[in-house]
Amino acid sequence: MKVYLFLHVLGAILFLGNIITAAFWKVLADRSGDVRLIHRTSKYVMLADYSFTLPGIVLLLTFGHLMAEKAGYELFEWSWLGISYLLFIISGVIWIFVLLPSQYRMIKWSKAGLDSGVIPGEYYRWSRIWNGFGIISVLLPMIVLFLMVVKP
Repeated sequence: MKVYLFLHVLGAILFLGNIITAAFWKVLADRSGDVRLIHRTSKYVMLADYSFTLPGIVLLLTFGHLMAEKAGYELFEWSWLGISYLLFIISGVIWIFVLLPSQYRMIKWSKAGLDSGVIPGEYYRWSRIWNGFGIISVLLPMIVLFLMVVKP
């Protein structure tokens, strides 16, 4: 059970650490106005999602689910655990259907700006969408983290 807990916490570190730091570096790159930096950061945010966020999700869900089952919790009832699952699912839906497509478009439009030296307005349009939904997608797992620790 302690190994499960370790892997679950490791998943939380990978997941939360990456979604917070990726947003930080992306916002700083956007503020710089440096076309090459913006493009490189856009690509690396996507790479970091596949390298850290996705494995973090797998560890979180796999070992969290196994620990909850072993402890005899009802997984999908109205409780701190059920609410945590719901919030995590909402965050995942945002990631899959809004953030990832936005990231692909930010990479595409930032690449288009490399030749001219100017980031096209379309990049900033998708960046604003990513920023707005990204805030929600970070806050929801933070609430889940609180619920996991406090277990009200």
